[in-house]
Amino acid sequence: MSRLILCADEFALSPEISSTIVTLAQAGKLNAVSCMAGMPGWREEARRLADLPAHVEVGLHLTLTGEAPLTTMPRFARDGVMPSIAPLARAASRWQVPLGELVSEIAAQFDAFAEATGGPPAFVDGRHEAHALPGIRDLVLAESAARAPGAWVRNCADRLTAMLGRPFAATALRSSWRFRGLGAAARAAGLRTNDSFAGQYDFAGDYRSLFPKLLRHPGEMHLVACHPGAGTRAGDGIAAARIVEAQALQDLPIADMAAKQGLAFPA
Repeated sequence: MSRLILCADEFALSPEISSTIVTLAQAGKLNAVSCMAGMPGWREEARRLADLPAHVEVGLHLTLTGEAPLTTMPRFARDGVMPSIAPLARAASRWQVPLGELVSEIAAQFDAFAEATGGPPAFVDGRHEAHALPGIRDLVLAESAARAPGAWVRNCADRLTAMLGRPFAATALRSSWRFRGLGAAARAAGLRTNDSFAGQYDFAGDYRSLFPKLLRHPGEMHLVACHPGAGTRAGDGIAAARIVEAQALQDLPIADMAAKQGLAFPA
């Protein structure tokens, strides 16, 4: 039977977000949590992971945009903050990213994850999909293969018919284009990936009505990313949407909805 992986991103971005994610996982509403091991509060927040049900996969949400790095990055983070995704994507497309600095930062975030959790991540992905960018993807796959050979890597590519059969198809198509070739590259590195993906939307509107549509046209391992949370944080443009998502996920009969699409959940 195909599986639904419902993954909450950005654990450790704030205590309120982390607490919300743990609460939802304990309620059987999530079966994967993606962690920002580069955040200042990561070590303290990571203690909450011990409260997750045993079946919940814990992964590394590599953070290469918008935050302070763990390492010295004089070219990549000139003002002490990593670039936002738009300029980073432009630089990567021109092969103008200082990849040597990225090697050290990616390794440092793997180190921080392992030190706090006691082991490698179950999966690896990137905030704002930065792990798929030219040059950067090679570094991420190499580090993942060396440090977490049993992990799977997030792939936001999907079949055209599947993307067209869900809302926000244009956003999904742009994302899928960025990920072209990543699945083959991951397999060449001995890593697995999910084979279908959903979760893109405009962070507005009725998430409760949107969610069941994200389960349409699944593959064997259908990954749906979400961003539940609470509270506010400076610069967090989706703070209001996090609250809406959290309430919808808490209320929805996710396992029953998944079963209607032939998806096992939460296992």
